[in-house]
Amino acid sequence: MLMSASSEFITLCQEQIALLTQGLGATLSVVYLTQELAEATTGEAKLIPVVVYPDTAVVRREDTAPASTRKSFTVRNALALPKLKQKLLTPSASGTSNNAQPPLQEEYVLNGNQIVLPLIHEGVMMGLLVTAREDRGWDEKERSEIQRIAQTLAIAIILDQRRAWLEHSLHQQQIIQEKQRDLLDNLLHQFRNPLTALRTFGKLLLKRLRSGDPNREVAASIVRESDRLQELLQQFDKVIDLTAADLAPFKLPDKQVFVEAAVQNEPKPALLLPGSEDKEADCALVDILNPLLASAKAIAQERKLQLIWEIPPNLPLVRVNSKTLREVLSNVIDNALKYTFAGGKILIQAGQEKPDFCGIAISDNGPGIPQQDLEHLGERHYRGVQAETEIPGSGLGLAIAKQLIEQMQGEIEVFSPAINSVIKSPSAPGTTFIIWLPIVEG
Repeated sequence: MLMSASSEFITLCQEQIALLTQGLGATLSVVYLTQELAEATTGEAKLIPVVVYPDTAVVRREDTAPASTRKSFTVRNALALPKLKQKLLTPSASGTSNNAQPPLQEEYVLNGNQIVLPLIHEGVMMGLLVTAREDRGWDEKERSEIQRIAQTLAIAIILDQRRAWLEHSLHQQQIIQEKQRDLLDNLLHQFRNPLTALRTFGKLLLKRLRSGDPNREVAASIVRESDRLQELLQQFDKVIDLTAADLAPFKLPDKQVFVEAAVQNEPKPALLLPGSEDKEADCALVDILNPLLASAKAIAQERKLQLIWEIPPNLPLVRVNSKTLREVLSNVIDNALKYTFAGGKILIQAGQEKPDFCGIAISDNGPGIPQQDLEHLGERHYRGVQAETEIPGSGLGLAIAKQLIEQMQGEIEVFSPAINSVIKSPSAPGTTFIIWLPIVEG
């Protein structure tokens, strides 16, 4: 069913009718739009007049006109509308998509003074242009001009319907976004209470454990990860704090000319993650890695994995955002723990070297990454063959890590099979990620 015509389309129709009136001497003209009947099962259609000239003209179908006027038709005060043939209301049998107006056929001419042209686009009739003059008939040149006007109207209908569809789609999308925001607000509100309780229990447990207790580090990790969740929650609050203007239904400007602009490569916006707005500073890798190793060790023990780490002393300082680097390392280590089978090994080595960079290598002896997936790593929501497994994931961890590292002028390299021969085997080729960080000069 056609959507309602816009005022701009009506104005265009009036301008085209003016060409018929002033340029060709038409005394009566009507532009109809075809509206399919939703309840009809036979594909019937009705025609709705959208522009009539002059305004006092009476529009009626030929089969309802008085018998005395059907053959000797005068156009002084009425314009007859022919009974439409079904083939004009459906796509053409050939399936061609030719935008050009079809040649004028005799069936479209009621008599020497009146012309009826279908407004057709890609084989579908969308309306009619009916025009007439009472003093003389139409010659071949005038008929060609009327066909060009009909073609202009057909294209205008398509553009106007696309505009209406776009505006309708944008409005529906706005409604969906408002519902999603309400749902997110509810979930975040429900998330706060258990998070507060978790942080409180972790702090109480930490106070009750003595300094030499091996479980003290586990309790400290609970508090640390709870603080990290709290920071993430604060970032969520900033992102969803939209104003009423942000949520106002979008509407296309009434009188606006749109032109196609050249596409430019713009830098990616900074990710809203804890500490991403902090400045970079000189950091010791051991201070960043030790808390992460404590958490990874607990997860590896639960999943029956062997975690090995090699962190030599006197590593050079690196110029990074410490909170951002923790997020990167956490994502990469989490992937190694997630995709390594029980009984496997994860090896974390710090101190890889290349000019101006210090590297951290994270290797595992999991199934590895197929060659066809390696080139897509870092693309958001891309999981490759892992999407076919039961291992949960969103395909965002590596994409986030890659973007954050690049913001700190670092790099990420991926090797599969793993480059460390100590842990890999033919049946478990594994993967190695090397995170290169800029070292402090001097």
